[in-house]
Amino acid sequence: MNQDLCERRIIHEDRLEVARHHLLDYTEIDSMSDLFKAMADPGRLKILLALAGQEMCVCDLAALLGVSESAASHQIRILRTMNLVKNRREGQVLYYRLVDDHVTQLAQVARDHVLELTQGKQV
Repeated sequence: MNQDLCERRIIHEDRLEVARHHLLDYTEIDSMSDLFKAMADPGRLKILLALAGQEMCVCDLAALLGVSESAASHQIRILRTMNLVKNRREGQVLYYRLVDDHVTQLAQVARDHVLELTQGKQV
């Protein structure tokens, strides 16, 4: 018998009703999926975590990640397209930062969850 299946099939209508209130329409679910896809790349996730505390330029991010500026720029472009980061120019330097606190919270909650699982402690 499959361990992931109920031994007896019972539909709990009350639970279905509660669950329906948490679901979004297809367009919103698709957007959420795209958001998580953007965060699924290790390089992009490192950039998001790095930007959670401060703004940084491509040169700094490339040095931090140990990649070329071109590679860092490519990842930032994807994050910018997904509206996760934005930039500002100061003279000849372009600084990047997270769009808002929601993005910071997403990155930090994911980080805390992984640390809790891997280190066995609550963060």
